[in-house]
Amino acid sequence: MTPRLPEFLCLPDAAAVAREAANRILERSRLAVAARGRFRLVLAGGATPLATYRLLAGAAADWPAWEVFFGDERCLPAQDSGRNSRAAQEAWLAQVPIEVEAVHAIPAELGANAAATYYDALAARSLPFDLVLLGMGEDGHTASLFPGRAVREDRFAIPIHQAPKPPPERVSLTPAAFAGAEAILVLITGAAKRDAVRAWRAGADLPIARAAAAGPSLVLIDAAAWGAET
Repeated sequence: MTPRLPEFLCLPDAAAVAREAANRILERSRLAVAARGRFRLVLAGGATPLATYRLLAGAAADWPAWEVFFGDERCLPAQDSGRNSRAAQEAWLAQVPIEVEAVHAIPAELGANAAATYYDALAARSLPFDLVLLGMGEDGHTASLFPGRAVREDRFAIPIHQAPKPPPERVSLTPAAFAGAEAILVLITGAAKRDAVRAWRAGADLPIARAAAAGPSLVLIDAAAWGAET
């Protein structure tokens, strides 16, 4: 069965995507805190969401009510600059009063298998998430879920071995972890991703398609990635 397509919102450029994403994250946080007293957010890795994170660093929010999770992590030392958790800390998290114990980094320095076991149990105790942020690579991968690889449907977090891009050892949440989320927000920028967007909209069975289909999804995409006739 082909995963259903989400709504796409095309914006002029990457800066507009970042602004729209930040505004939607903050609005979701207000709704979640008002309803449940807590906002559980899953962060995307890679470069695209960093502009959004920098905007959040300067925003006003009920930060002590936030709880932050990560969609994937690279098996590198905890303070390595290549870690998604490190990048998020530097761009945003270290600059706002989110409780330290409420930022749930994936302990990928323990190795993919041990870290995935830990995070799978954590996710099981924490579901459902209020908002999941996803990005997309040029090949249609999201988090550390790569094309052509089976993903276990009975696990919320899995080890990734021999990934096609470095580092080869990683940990990733799965679509099962995204199911039940109040919302999924996908951020896509740059002309290099245009072919993958076109393939996704044509029905290709890409990891981003399966992840986005796990819940109510909106794709914020810039004009460069959208293309003239995508």
